[in-house]
This record gives sequence, structure tokens and C-alpha cells, in this order.
Amino acid sequence: MLGFITFIVLATAGFGNSYGYSKPITFDGRSLMIDGQHLLLFSGSIHYPRSTPQMWPSLISKAKQGGIDVIQTYVFWNLHEPQQGQYDFSGRHDIVRFIREVQAHGLYVCLRIGPFIESEWTYGGLPFWLHDVPGIVFRSDNGPFKFHMQKWVRKVVNMMKSEKLYASQGGPIILSQIENEYQRIESAFNGKGSRYVQWAAGLALGLQTGVPLIMCSQQDAPDPVINTCNGFECGVKFEGPNSPNKPSLWTENWTSFVQRYGEEPFIRSAAEIAFHVALFIAKNGTYVNYYMYHGGTNFGRTAAANVITSYYDQAPLDEYGLIRQPLWGHLKELHAAIKLCKVPLLAGSYETSSLGHLQTAYVFKGKSGKCAAFLVNNDNTSNARVRFQNISFELPSMSISILPDCKNVAFNTAKVSTQYNTRSRTVKYKFDSMERWEEFNEPIPIFSNTLLKANALLDHMSTTRDTSDYLWYTVSFQHESDAEAELSVVSNAHVVHAFVNGAYKGYAHGGKHNFALENPIELKNGTNRIALLSVMVGFPDSGAYLERKTAGIRSVRIQNRYLNNYQWGYQIGLLGENLSIFTDKGRNKVEWSRFQGRHNRLTWYKTVFDAPGGNDPLALNLGSMGKGEVWVNGQSIGRYWVSIHTPQQRPSQTWYNIPRSFLKPEGNQLVLVEEEYGDPLGIKLDSVSITKDAKY
Repeated sequence: MLGFITFIVLATAGFGNSYGYSKPITFDGRSLMIDGQHLLLFSGSIHYPRSTPQMWPSLISKAKQGGIDVIQTYVFWNLHEPQQGQYDFSGRHDIVRFIREVQAHGLYVCLRIGPFIESEWTYGGLPFWLHDVPGIVFRSDNGPFKFHMQKWVRKVVNMMKSEKLYASQGGPIILSQIENEYQRIESAFNGKGSRYVQWAAGLALGLQTGVPLIMCSQQDAPDPVINTCNGFECGVKFEGPNSPNKPSLWTENWTSFVQRYGEEPFIRSAAEIAFHVALFIAKNGTYVNYYMYHGGTNFGRTAAANVITSYYDQAPLDEYGLIRQPLWGHLKELHAAIKLCKVPLLAGSYETSSLGHLQTAYVFKGKSGKCAAFLVNNDNTSNARVRFQNISFELPSMSISILPDCKNVAFNTAKVSTQYNTRSRTVKYKFDSMERWEEFNEPIPIFSNTLLKANALLDHMSTTRDTSDYLWYTVSFQHESDAEAELSVVSNAHVVHAFVNGAYKGYAHGGKHNFALENPIELKNGTNRIALLSVMVGFPDSGAYLERKTAGIRSVRIQNRYLNNYQWGYQIGLLGENLSIFTDKGRNKVEWSRFQGRHNRLTWYKTVFDAPGGNDPLALNLGSMGKGEVWVNGQSIGRYWVSIHTPQQRPSQTWYNIPRSFLKPEGNQLVLVEEEYGDPLGIKLDSVSITKDAKY
């Protein structure tokens, strides 16, 4: 029989709730504590910029109803400081308003400052202007990076303090995180990696937030920083806290997984997720966070490389904030059953015993005589009948039965009693009237009109600085006769389109590695103009030496003539982007024409529609389109790439979320830029709702 170490690490803090009073917050080897009381906490990740302020109250309320105690969020540096010294904390970016909304619902907050966050967010949340700081090496014992990181972290912490949002001030923030999964790349920096870990911890501790500090997936987190687990199976794979004085915390229990264009969604069953939560608790865990509880939408160009616009749609609350059953309900029942065990879990002794070859009992016994047990069947093929305290129990395969009194089963992870539901869509508006559409053909730039020139093929990322997905490479050269030739372009961006003398000559796309476009072309006697459009579908979000990563066109050859060292002219972004023709102010800066039904490459489409009645969420069905981006009333609802299919021969994403708050009752402007041959007449606006599935 093992007893818990009861040494208490004081966080020099107080805890606050929606009523604004403070209590000390501490932790020991068992759990976090508020006013000396041990806590058993369930947490859910909801990222404020991936939804809207109008959605926040409902999302937080549904999380609370589902048994969630804590809302966990990253802080998105490149969202708040896109240009050095220019800050934005308005609208979806208003983190203070979001935290206050959590507080108003009586929940706690875990604030993950990073500032590197990954999160399938472009450039891992780091602002691209950092790339241009001389001598910088990201996430290392590097002076320039540490200078800017410290400046940003101080700004965030001081903002939270000024708003009295830390627990020590009566606010809801009870945990704070510095860095993110750094151990994955730490060895790449040799000794500078471990020195950076020590420095980052010291920076955060020195700011004296008054709440415990965590580092996720960081086994060498220095005292008193708590190392935590991320993954699918932390009850199986977590090595545990690196000190007996630290509690066992699970900061990312992945409810699904990142989905990229060309991939099917990753589905985890309610039973599987519940099993691993219960197992983690049975092995002394006292904090579990679901990543994500609500994923939301990667609006605009915020998604990382090739990541779809919808984010963790398979979470307990889907992209639109609708409850996904049976996952939400099954987890709610799980939380309630585990909370029934709270007293012995948090204050009792702990022991394990074998019930069979693949069956184990985890038992917690309190001084008052209270007892709780978790009976685990690790056999993934067969049910098991076991005896525990002279009582016979039937354990379904790969399941855990929770006994709050060591006698009666309150919950079994494999027995899903919640009724299933189905998400359905109803067409509210068809954009099938040719007369209501206007179009603008994006002009193809020529070398002589470009302002940026270089005798080399420039890097896409460092040239655009993440201001656009698009970079034009243009060149002109002389040829002595009319002739057929082969154009070969090698790129490690995501897409490349080729134009020769104004005519479209094909495209190719790739992923992480080089890909080639090889097409026959016709050259004419005299001057020939080549225009290549390089496209990035988001910047990379992870890896060591992120600042060194490059992308773009690497080689251009026509027959045996290499053009790499010719003088090239560059245009950053599309003309329509640069003129903001998707906004009220910019739409009259170009001449739109009536849509003629021809589907040309690189075409802008514009129309107007009225908002459908009702309160159901809305989604744009882009099944008839190819690849591009969509704006509603000047706000980007994200990238789309419907033409690239999964192995099951369907798009990774067809419907695109339009928050109701983006709309006016009448006269809403819809603008798309289409790179391929998409047909806007096939676009539909659907409402989204949930219906119970009768077969369950």
C-alpha cells in the first residue's frame, strides 16, 4: 500500500472566482489545491480566435454543463502582434473579454502563453517579423530571441495582472504554461536547448503570477515547474511527474487529430476517450484537459501548412458549437462518476491488485472509511469476469468500471448510454443565378511591371512575410524562333501555376517535399514572358530551427536552358488582395463584369445575399469550387481546397462556417478568389442543425 507525499509547494497565490475573492492556491504530489483543498479538475480547450465573441458564452456554458471545470487556451502572439509593435486585442482577438466570460460562468482558466504554441496555427504562433531579426535562432539560448520572447511574455502577464485575472488577484487563471512540447526538439540545440528551458522557466517564475507554472511534454522541467503530458494515452505512456512533490496533469488529451487537405478526419470513439481518462485518474492523475473540447474555425489564413479550415470538428462541441453525441454526454457521465470518487481519490491511500492476466484493480481508501475502485480490463478482444472484494463483476473488453463505494458500478467506459445524434444541413439559399454574380479576372503580371527584382529565385516565405499566400515569379527572355518546348518547374511550396505569354499552362501541387510541374509549352520568335504563381497553404508550425525553413520555386528549366540565375521580377500577393476588393472600400477599385459562365483560372467572384432567418449556424457549401479563399462582408472565413480528395475520393472539407455575427440582415457581400475551374453557380448556403439518430 502506498501513501501520497503531502509536501506542499506554495504558489504564493490566491484563487478567485466569479465573485472576486481570493484563496491560496498550492499543489503537492497529489493535485492542485485551493485554500488547502485538493482539486480534481476536468478541463477543455477552447481557443478564443477560433470562434467569435458571440459564440463564447454558449461554448463555455455547454462545457460547464458537460462537467468541465477549466477552460484552457493558448495566447496567439502573431495574431496580437502581426507587425512589430502594432497590437490587436479587438473582436475575436480580445483575450481579456474571453477570460472574463469564463470567469462569469464560474470556471477556471489555464493560460498557455507559449509563446511558441504550434496548435496547427501558421508559424506556430510566432510572428513572422521575428524571422528578420538579425542573428535570431528561435527557441534557443539565443540573445535576440530571448529579448523578444521576454518582451512579449511580460506584456501578456502584465495585461493579465492589470485586469486582475490571476488567481492571486481574485481572477480565474489557476495555471500558466511557458513554452510548448519543447523536449521534442531540445536535443537539436545541444546544450543551448537545456539552457533555454532553464531560462524560460526562470522568466515565467520571475514574473510572479502567483499561480503554478507548467511545461507540457517536458520531462526536464525545473522545479517548481510541473511537467505535464500530451497525447492519446497518458495513462499508459506518461512517465509521471519528475518530482514526488508535483501532481500528475494531462494538458492535451487529443479528442481527434489535426486534419490536412487530402486526409479523412481522425475519429476517436467516446468509449476509447473515456477509457484513457479513467485510466489516467486511476493512476493518480487529477487534471485532464481535452484538446480540443471545441476546435472551431481557422479563419483567414491562420491555419498552418495544408491544415484544413475546420479545426477539430470531431470534438465534444463541433465547429459550430453544437453538441456532438454520444461523446459529450458520455464524457459528462464519466466526469460525474469520477467526481463521486473525489474524497478517497484526493485524500486516501492507494493500492493496486491483479484481478487476472490483463485485469487490474486500482483502489483508493480514505481515512473515513470511504473507498473507490477502478476495475480495468486491458483485454481488447474479450470480456472478463473478475472478483473484487468477494463480488463478481463483468468487465467488457477494453473498459474500466468505476465503483465510487468499491461495491457498485456507477459507470463503465465501454457502455455508451447517450443517444447518438446526427448533424444535418438544410439548403437556405442557392447562388445559382448567373445574373447575380460578377467576376474579375486576376491580371497576370509581367516582368517589366514588377517592382521587386533579383538575379535569383527568392524564397517565398521570407519574401511575402506571411502577408499573402501568393508570390508571382516573372521572367522574360528572347527566343530565335517559334518552337515547342518543355517547361519544368521544381518547387517545395504547396502549389505552382504556370503562365506562358499570358496563356495558362498547367499547375502542380505537393506537400513537404519538392514537386515538379512539367508541361509542354509554345515559345514564339522574340520576347517570351513566363509568370509562375507560387502558393503556400499556410506556413509550417513546428520543428527545430523554424526560422531557417524555406519554401518556393527552386528551379526553372525550359528544354536545356536553366533560368535560375536570370533576373526575376516579383509581385507579392494577388492584385485583388492588394486592393482589398473583398471589402466595401476596395470593391470599386477594379472593374467587375457580369459573370459569363466561363470558368477561368484565377478569377474573383462577387455576389450579394440576405441572411436566412432563424438562429441555426450557417455553412457555405463549396462543393462546386476548386481552391481559393472566401470573404463575407470583408471577413475571411478561410481557405478552401475542395478539388484535392481523400483516399475515399471526397474533399476533406466541403462546408465552411459563416458565423451569424459576420452577417447583416440584408445585402451581405460574398467574394471568392478561385484558383482553378470552380463553378460559383453551384454554391449553396445551408443551415446546420442536430437531430437524434433513431437507430440508437
